[in-house]
Amino acid sequence: MRRHLVPAALLLPLTLLLAACGGNSAADTAGAGTDGKGSLTLNVGDQKGGSEAVLRAAGELKNLDYKIKWSTFTSGPPLLEAVNAKAVDIGGVGNTPPVFAADAGSKVSVVAAWHGTSKGEAILVPKNSSLRKPEELKGRSIAVAQGSSAHFQLIASLKEAGLKLSDVKVKYLQPADALAAFTGGKVDAWAVWDPYTSQVLNAEQGRILTDGDGVVNGLSFQVAAPSALKDTKKAAAVKDYLERLRRAQDWVYRHPDAWAKVWAKDTGLPYEVALASVKRTNASRIAVAVDKPLIASEQRIADTFTELKLIPGKVDFAAFVDTRFNGGLPPSTTTPRVYKDS
Repeated sequence: MRRHLVPAALLLPLTLLLAACGGNSAADTAGAGTDGKGSLTLNVGDQKGGSEAVLRAAGELKNLDYKIKWSTFTSGPPLLEAVNAKAVDIGGVGNTPPVFAADAGSKVSVVAAWHGTSKGEAILVPKNSSLRKPEELKGRSIAVAQGSSAHFQLIASLKEAGLKLSDVKVKYLQPADALAAFTGGKVDAWAVWDPYTSQVLNAEQGRILTDGDGVVNGLSFQVAAPSALKDTKKAAAVKDYLERLRRAQDWVYRHPDAWAKVWAKDTGLPYEVALASVKRTNASRIAVAVDKPLIASEQRIADTFTELKLIPGKVDFAAFVDTRFNGGLPPSTTTPRVYKDS
């Protein structure tokens, strides 16, 4: 039986959820509640279907001797603005928003990282497209969210194929609008991330021309306010919070079906799309150290955007990391987990 894509209008909540990867941001929403007990409160920035959902599903919000006050944001950029303003102590974002925050001189510190596969970061083409390899994208129109991880993935994939960004016709569109353009035949390709990739594939309305595996770094981060890290008690709470997140991610890998059900309910994704995305991307993430290779990888992203004049200045990414929570974590280059049936 042929499956159908959710109409673009219904994907707006997903646009807000997934903009952590970057792109134009919207304002943050009201606080989402409090967990734990005690006199200390850790203010945590989150996105729908994010840290709170996975911690709760994995049972990691039990026995907290400090409070977590959740604030839900529509995307990574406003979350980082809140960290910079000291309204939030810590929050999770993708690999690109910290680069733009660093360029803006924001007071933020990357304190934890996860390395996952980049198979969900893909350049999609319609199922009946004549395009068969990335080199054939020259002169074609490609939709992408400006300043997003997909934006960098597009640049890197084109470079791998011997092309420049100027060799293609870039259409800067946020995911809901890009989906409409893609399915309506108004663009030749779409550079995007999971779960949009899984949704298009599940609907049999597109295929992957090339993906980001081996091309982009597949990193995601927890970013904290330096002022919170200077507070001994808050720093201890941050350490505990990160340990809980790492255990929760391990739980996701062991229970992909259970997490897909929670994620689908929390975001409105169809279960089969959520499960495909979990197995392709979400559950592959492994906690890694914030180390020199990671800094070098993010520096390359920053330098690329600087060279293309998409950010105005030179970013020194090393000035925006704090390695105190690395512990015995493996290096950032550690191979992500992969499901054999993904």
